[in-house]
Amino acid sequence: MAALKSGFVPRMEGLDALRGFALMGLFLVHMPEEYELYWAHPTTDPTQLLWHNIIFTLFSGKAFALLALCFGVSFFIIMDRSAKRGVDFTGRFIWRLALLGLIGFLHGLWYRGDILDVLAVMGLFLLPFYRLKNNALIILLALFFLLQPIMIFQMISALHGAEWANQAPFFSTDKMPQAYLTGKSLLATIQADASDGRLLKWDFMYSSGRLSQIMGLSLIGLVLGRIDFFRQPQKFAWARMIGFLIAAVCTIALYANKAKLIALVPGSDKMIMPHSLWNTMVASWLDLSLTAVLMFGFLCLYYSFAHKLLNLLAPAGRMTLTLYVGQSLIFVPVFYSFGLNQQATMLQSTAILIAIPAFIAQVAFAHLWFRYFLYGPLEWLWRAATYLTVKVPFIRRSASA
Repeated sequence: MAALKSGFVPRMEGLDALRGFALMGLFLVHMPEEYELYWAHPTTDPTQLLWHNIIFTLFSGKAFALLALCFGVSFFIIMDRSAKRGVDFTGRFIWRLALLGLIGFLHGLWYRGDILDVLAVMGLFLLPFYRLKNNALIILLALFFLLQPIMIFQMISALHGAEWANQAPFFSTDKMPQAYLTGKSLLATIQADASDGRLLKWDFMYSSGRLSQIMGLSLIGLVLGRIDFFRQPQKFAWARMIGFLIAAVCTIALYANKAKLIALVPGSDKMIMPHSLWNTMVASWLDLSLTAVLMFGFLCLYYSFAHKLLNLLAPAGRMTLTLYVGQSLIFVPVFYSFGLNQQATMLQSTAILIAIPAFIAQVAFAHLWFRYFLYGPLEWLWRAATYLTVKVPFIRRSASA
């Protein structure tokens, strides 16, 4: 409880800004994706497809990956601050994850694509690694997870004729529930989200390799937290630049040779899964390399001439939970049948052009909010529930005075 009495602790604004950047990217994907309803009627118009492809190439899978990495950094910071006070935070962190899972469960009844409960579950697997002090070993384990070992095992099994391994994943046979498209009932949407929607999300997370990716990226985040990558950014100026150049070379090489790499594992009508799995793995590695380009590129700019501009994202990164939930609370009804039902009519360009000022408005709201408060509203509730007390500082003293 000492942390509560001492009040607000200094922020790592570079980490906050990166988290805000990831939140922006995630929102820019959700809007043209129409909160998952786009896949019921994907566009064929070349101009609209260009808008879609630009956003998805830049941010789809990458913004999510950045949030997973930031989650690992935050995990280390929370555990380390308590350890330095002589407090083992393990039990309370498990409780904290349970609370996040509850928030994610409730949010998932509104929007089936919620990622909060996924992060909550994966956070449990991070706990043993905090006590592992060998950073090199943690990085090796992270790379192991990022290589998608489960998918590799399934691919090899499928090539050897295993029946289970040649079955298409459940999520790939998903037919969009009519409750989302034509039901015009909030209750029907909630029922769909609570049943098939939840199963489909978890099957996608597992079958697409997202769970393994979250684990690997969170472990990398843990190491970045331990080496003070964000606390002492001046020490890592060259590392950021070298990381950016290596990631850029890898991205270009993977993009240029993607077709050749995918062709290494043939496919057939009777055995589609080996080729499909290999295609998914190559695409995930390309996404990871582009994620590294975005992260290192963003931080190189943040700690140089673009600092003032990019630091505008920091307040949004401090209330990511509130803004993430707020985005879906506002825009799910725009696309779903119980609301404005725009999923069949809104152009990709329109969705993106709405998303940009909407996110700017969220950033402005965050700046205004933190003039008077220390935490975002959901962040404060989460912290208060974590410590089982309402005596968590919330209003800034200057504002209350």
